[in-house]
Order: sequence, then structure tokens, then C-alpha cells
Amino acid sequence: MSVELILGGARSGKSRHAEQRARASGAAVTVIATAQALDQEMAARIRRHRQDRPSAWRTLETPRELAATLRREAAPGHCLIVDCLTLWLANLLEGADALPPGQDASALPVFAAERDALLSTLPQLPGQIILVANEVGLGLVPDTPLGRLFRDEAGRLNQQLAQLADTVTFVAAGLPLVLKQG
Repeated sequence: MSVELILGGARSGKSRHAEQRARASGAAVTVIATAQALDQEMAARIRRHRQDRPSAWRTLETPRELAATLRREAAPGHCLIVDCLTLWLANLLEGADALPPGQDASALPVFAAERDALLSTLPQLPGQIILVANEVGLGLVPDTPLGRLFRDEAGRLNQQLAQLADTVTFVAAGLPLVLKQG
């Protein structure tokens, strides 16, 4: 079992780096995509990502039940790319705008269950797992409570995943910087 976390900002090259790592593994690859085509622009982005990947790679669309998908798909000699955890997190924060001020997302039952399932499942999986996530803590403080909640939960999740991961890489301007190596 090998878990790699690749972090970076928007358009930093993190997905491309994950794909390079998957190609280098020589394993069969499945991409677990968490984006939802809720508008035409996002649908075009999803199409572009699919077209850029090798045709032999499978793609599964999993906007929410990530741990269950990973348990089902992980196998020795297989590489899974999860792209991206930040969109998955956003999908789980439905209803968060109704939380009382200062409450973290753990009060959302679906969020808490899915996050906890992911964190407990990852160490048990066979094969190679490459997780892609945005580093959202380097920018401005969001001006809305929901934006701040999202940033805080993304930061917490990235820290928890970095502790579990064998390798953590930060990508900026297409250049990978290894932060943690097995």
C-alpha cells in the first residue's frame, strides 16, 4: 500500500503531476473524479480532463462516497488517482450554510461519516493511491462564514491526509516540491 498526497493551488499542475506519477507506476490506472458537471463550463472542464488521459485508464465519477469506491477499486498492482479531494469536500458540505456561527462541519452527519470513513479506509488499501487536493490556505481569508468553513475543513483534511500519506508533494507552477518522502 502506498498513499501519495499532491497539493497545490488552482492550475498549479497538480493533476498533471498525479497523472505522471500514475504512468510511472506501470500499473493499471483508475481515475476517481469527484467533480459534478453542474454547469456547461464544468462539463467542458471534465471533458478536457478525460481527453487528456490515456484511453486505457478507467474513470469513475464519485462525488460523495469516496471511501466505498476506494475499497471497491483498490487492488495490488493497481493505481487509483482521486482528483480532487477539494471538490469532494465541497460536495459534502451541503447544508453547512445553516450551521451556527463557529460550528465546524463535523456537525453535518454526511460530512463527518464520509471524512471519517476516508481517513480510516486509506491505511488499509492495497495498491497505489494518489490523492489530489487544493491548498486553499495560502490566499485571502474568505469573506463569508461558509467560505471560511470550507477553507478550514480543507486545511484540516489536508493535514490529516498528510499524516497518513507516505509521500506529500506540493506543486507550484508545474514544479513538484516533495514535502514528505516515505
